[in-house]
Order: sequence, then C-alpha cells, then structure tokens
Amino acid sequence: MAEAVEADFILDTTGLDAALNLEAQFDLVIENPPYGKLAVSSTHRTAMRAAGVDAPNLYAAFLALSVAALRTGGQIVAITPRSFFNGPYFGAFRSHLLDSIALDRVHVFDSRSTVFADTGVLQENVIFSGTRGAAPGVVELSVSRDHTDDIVSRVVPYDDVVFPDDPNRFIRVATDADDTRVAEQVLSQPCALTDLGVQVSTGRVVDFRSRHALSGVELPEAVPLIYPGNLRDGGVLWPRPIRKPQWFQPTSDKDRAMLLPEGWYTVVKRFSAKEERRRIVASVWSPSDNPGEVAFENHLNVFHIGGRGLDEDLARGISVWLNSSVIDKFFRTFSGHTQVNATDLRTLRFPSVETLRFLGRNAVVSQVEVDSLVKKLIAA
Repeated sequence: MAEAVEADFILDTTGLDAALNLEAQFDLVIENPPYGKLAVSSTHRTAMRAAGVDAPNLYAAFLALSVAALRTGGQIVAITPRSFFNGPYFGAFRSHLLDSIALDRVHVFDSRSTVFADTGVLQENVIFSGTRGAAPGVVELSVSRDHTDDIVSRVVPYDDVVFPDDPNRFIRVATDADDTRVAEQVLSQPCALTDLGVQVSTGRVVDFRSRHALSGVELPEAVPLIYPGNLRDGGVLWPRPIRKPQWFQPTSDKDRAMLLPEGWYTVVKRFSAKEERRRIVASVWSPSDNPGEVAFENHLNVFHIGGRGLDEDLARGISVWLNSSVIDKFFRTFSGHTQVNATDLRTLRFPSVETLRFLGRNAVVSQVEVDSLVKKLIAA
C-alpha cells in the first residue's frame, strides 16, 4: 500500500537522529530530483558531508540518498542534468555514485533547451539507470534530440563508459560508432599535458575583485587585459570595444602577481557562447603583436610553462589541435554543458611536441583546413 510522507528528504534521512530510516529499504527508485546549488556552508550540504557524501547540488544529494535507500540489486532510474559526468565540481559525488552502482543504461537528450524549456534548464539532460552493488558489465547508450524524437541506441562495454585508468572517473557517452572511433583516435595520442611540460590554469584576474586596477583607457604602466570577447578567429584582437576594460594597471604586489610575462600563450574560453559551433574555442596570444606583460581574465584558460610563455610553434600547434572537430566531438562524449574546465583540458591527450610544432608551423585559417591537417596527422 502506498504511503505519502511529508519530510525534508535530506535532513530527515541523514544523521543519527534521522526521522526516516530508508537505508536499503527499496527495490526501485524512480525520480526527477530538484535542481539547485548547495552552498558549502548550507545545512543540507553539511548534512550530506556528515553522511559521507559531498553533494554540491540538490540533485546530487537526492541521487546519493536514493541509492542508499536501495537494497543490493535494487535499481535507480533518474532524469538529471548531465553536468555530473565530468569536471572537478562533482568529482567526489561521481566517485561515490560509481562505487555504489553499476550503470545499466544512459540516455542523452542532445538539445539543451527543449526537454525542460519551461524551467530554463540550458544544458543536456540524461535519463540513466543503475543497479546497486552490481558488477559492471555492459551499458546501453542511447540518444535523441528531445523526448519526442526517435532514439538511436547501442550496447558497449562498461570500460568504454568509465575508463578503468581515468582517475577523474568521467562518464563518457559515445552514442555511435563514429564517437567511439574519435575517442580511440584521441586516446591513442602519446602525450598528456604533463608529458609536454605544459600547464593550463584559469586566468588570474577576477575583474569584480580588481576594479581598482581596471581601465577603459590606456594609462602609464597599464598592460593588456584579455577577456573571452577578445578572442577572434584563432587570435586575440586587443584592444577591442567589447564593453569590458581593456587595460590592467597594477598598483600593488598582489596586482603584479596576476600578470604573465611576455610570451606566446594558447588561450581557451571557459564558456562557449550558444552560437559557437565548437565547445572548445582556442586562440593564440602573440607577443609580436603586443610585446610586454599581459593579464588574462578569469573566464579564460591559459596554457603556459611554469607561468611563462610557450614557443610560438607549440602555442599555435596546441590551438590547432584544440580547435579541431575531432577534439570537439571527443569533448562532447563526456561534457554536456558549455563550460570548459582546466581539469577537462588536462585530461585530453595530445600529439608529441614535435607534431604539435609541425601543426603550428602550418598556416591554417578555416575549420576545413584545421580538420584536414589534423585528419592527416591522425591517419599517419
């Protein structure tokens, strides 16, 4: 007999004094959990940490508690944003979830705007099912544009979805054979960023915290301040009238610590605009065009070597590689939103330094030229 219970699902099911004891009580949980960030200091986030799970979002907290409510062999079916599939923000929760269940099926809605158009959820959504305590085997992957479109599905080994040697435990959804082929091509590349001796970091200038140092006009000792809006066609157009201050004038040692020395840098937008075809948008900062120090705003990721610039060919080669359709397609297998974290970039595979420099020495302008050059490299 069904029973409706009015309670706070998080606060009343966690802790020693929990009003509801749901641990291992159910064979099946079906849910569309609420969405919303949980502040680090919130009562609900604290309760989840006390229960052994750091859940940064309401839906993650609901998933964790729902899985705990399953008996061994019980199944959860949920519709959620795809955002927990990758990135550091959901890292602890993702590991907890994958330790608790084996994924059975994952369905992706390609459209970020139609499934929940009335609620303003602008990211890909998924329906997934998993079994508590089950041994990983195979996973059925399927995709449709929205909830009314035809579904395309395939069955793949579990290790194709959660790579055994991936410390971040990203959940990757290669919904067709072409996705799998692209993943194999990228993963077969010989180098991680660490092998290249290259690092990637977010831009150091958080503009609302540095208003005293921002300027819309050139001032003595001011240096270029680069925003995502300055990235154009593979390069950096500065100064540019984008309603953002274009100069950064340091007035203290703290301000000066935000500058990078003169050099070549590969720069990637942390958020791609909805009208852009690619998720990863890379450009090159040239000291030939703008000699001297430079400041990068926090909505950019910057490739560097120990806080200093790259050589020109390497900077251009990394940009060509990141701007290729191969990398875009690979990135989409594990990321369903427009944010590109530095952690995501660190997990990518790259060709050798020599090959990247070869890419950088070839003048490419159009997407067709980029893809043709990278395709030849991969096929070699």
